[in-house]
Amino acid sequence: MIRQFVSNYVAELKRAMDLIPLDKLEQTIEILIDAYETGHQIFIMGNGGSGATASHFVCDLNKGVRRGKTKRMRCICLNENMPSILAYANDLSYEDIFVGQLENFLEKEDVVIILSSSGNSPNVLKAIKFANQKSAHTIAFTGYKGGQVAVLAKISIVIPAEDVQKIEDIHLILTHMIMQIFQKKTGNE
Repeated sequence: MIRQFVSNYVAELKRAMDLIPLDKLEQTIEILIDAYETGHQIFIMGNGGSGATASHFVCDLNKGVRRGKTKRMRCICLNENMPSILAYANDLSYEDIFVGQLENFLEKEDVVIILSSSGNSPNVLKAIKFANQKSAHTIAFTGYKGGQVAVLAKISIVIPAEDVQKIEDIHLILTHMIMQIFQKKTGNE
């Protein structure tokens, strides 16, 4: 039973990985390189497991990309500042935990990346709508059929899987790929 489960799990991951829209992945990397070169900020967010991936991605971009360089990425993970999150959730609503922070810092041409398996969480939808109004670059990593956030984002990378864990696995793989490609393209190996 265990071997069959593992075999099926890996086969589903491979199937979904083969369907990744590589053109959108390439566009995402180009936007991140432009933000790096122009000094624009990158805001990354997610709920639950996607929030953990968002934190990991920010760490990889802020620390991993800088090896041997003085130039730095300007990445902020919006699900890490618990006092701010709790204040927005308590005083306004949980839907405002990300948009409230963006209202303080987001500028035109900054980058907003949303990680969401379903693509339908009200707090990420509110954040992406605000980011679009502010002329930011909006990128969504989602799963299933993409959800509403995939429609709203200027770039959507939808993982065609029907299992949250597989979607989250692939999101983490993609963020690692992005970091390593970014290192190569910017000479930060």
